[in-house]
Amino acid sequence: MADVKDFDVLSTVDGKFLMYKGLPLVREDNIICYGSMDEDYVLQMIIMSEKESDGVKVPDKILIQLLKTDKTLPDHERIVKQDMKSGFYDAVEIGLIWLERYRANH
Repeated sequence: MADVKDFDVLSTVDGKFLMYKGLPLVREDNIICYGSMDEDYVLQMIIMSEKESDGVKVPDKILIQLLKTDKTLPDHERIVKQDMKSGFYDAVEIGLIWLERYRANH
């Protein structure tokens, strides 16, 4: 069995992030960010509540936000779209659709 230290993708100590579809996926506490700050938009998912499934806590209610990366804008003007979803899969699914569309068209 491989040791956790064998998986470089799990470590951010050396400056590497978990990558998904070529973009960084970063979690800090209850906030998950997906995308690059070098681009115009990123996806932010805030875990509002958790539930227990088979003895493990899993995200339940998740606030999804498509954000502009322009830091000169006030926070409330950076929000392009937002929605609340139940379950991590549904949140990621809709969030990735938003991000892909905005990356392609703006």
